[in-house]
Amino acid sequence: MAQSVERLQQRVEELERELAQERSRRAVGGGDGGGGRVRIEKMSPEVVDSNPYSRLMALKRMGIVSDYEKIRTFAVAIVGVGGVGSVTAEMLTRCGIGKLLLFDYDKVELANMNRLFFQPHQAGLSKVQAAEYTLRNINPDVLFEVHNYNITTVENFQHFMDRISNGGLEEGKPIDLVLSCVDNFEARMAINTACNELGQTWMESGVSENAVSGHIQLIIPGESACFACAPPLVVAANIDEKTLKREGVCAASLPTTMGVVAGILVQNVLKFLLNFGTVSFYLGYNAMQDFFPTMSMKPNPQCDDRNCRKQQEEYKKKVAALPKQEAVQEEEEIIHEDNEWARRFCS
Repeated sequence: MAQSVERLQQRVEELERELAQERSRRAVGGGDGGGGRVRIEKMSPEVVDSNPYSRLMALKRMGIVSDYEKIRTFAVAIVGVGGVGSVTAEMLTRCGIGKLLLFDYDKVELANMNRLFFQPHQAGLSKVQAAEYTLRNINPDVLFEVHNYNITTVENFQHFMDRISNGGLEEGKPIDLVLSCVDNFEARMAINTACNELGQTWMESGVSENAVSGHIQLIIPGESACFACAPPLVVAANIDEKTLKREGVCAASLPTTMGVVAGILVQNVLKFLLNFGTVSFYLGYNAMQDFFPTMSMKPNPQCDDRNCRKQQEEYKKKVAALPKQEAVQEEEEIIHEDNEWARRFCS
């Protein structure tokens, strides 16, 4: 009986994969993405209704970005294609990112319909399959690579590290940025471990269980605090977070909060990649007071992650090797004694 159930489950998974592949073929085949559009080789600033990039390219004309077309040269990995990750993927796809690598092991459920992006007819599909199909239809110019697995297992973790190192726009080159959109500390620590070892810049994001606050954080190994430098209590106390969840109780989830966090995350990604504005190292969001706290955290010299400590030493050497800038001392203005205003203000 058990073997029959297992075979049925395997067959269901095979059919799901075949269905997703067929949908992908329809999305790419014929060139119109099943109601979408043909691929565009080069971004154009031409202001016509048929140009999907005209509003984006206008950022150059407005003096915000010097070279918007550069967006197509970047590869970004998104780990966790849930409430924040799926919207993040959609925004980057609409912005014309060069390549997206999506990692998740969960399936779409009707319980996810309170969020943005996923649709009821996708229930039962893996999140990465459903996301790829939708995103290809939105923008066929973007390259997609999807992985339906849990990055925290030993075997999958090694493959995850390999794709960070070699999954760039040009195969064999590293990707440009990793975005953490997961909902558990175990996965965050796995991303942190991989990025510290590889010296990979990444951004972390999260939404609270009561659904009314969230944050984003930029982590540059060696330069800023990593996720292990100042870990949450559940990590510092070595508690198995699975034991904290109560049966029949789930975290709250608002599409508004998820959308806000995804928006500030992608905004930070664009500023970081395209070099405009001020990139935030930490930006919080509290919906109850509409409060957006910001801060930057320096790395902990006694961090538990040895690769973080190693990256800190490398960063110190890099800073020490930079040419020193001589401080220019301004001469003090001489105030003459016969100046009536000088006597009045200096007495």
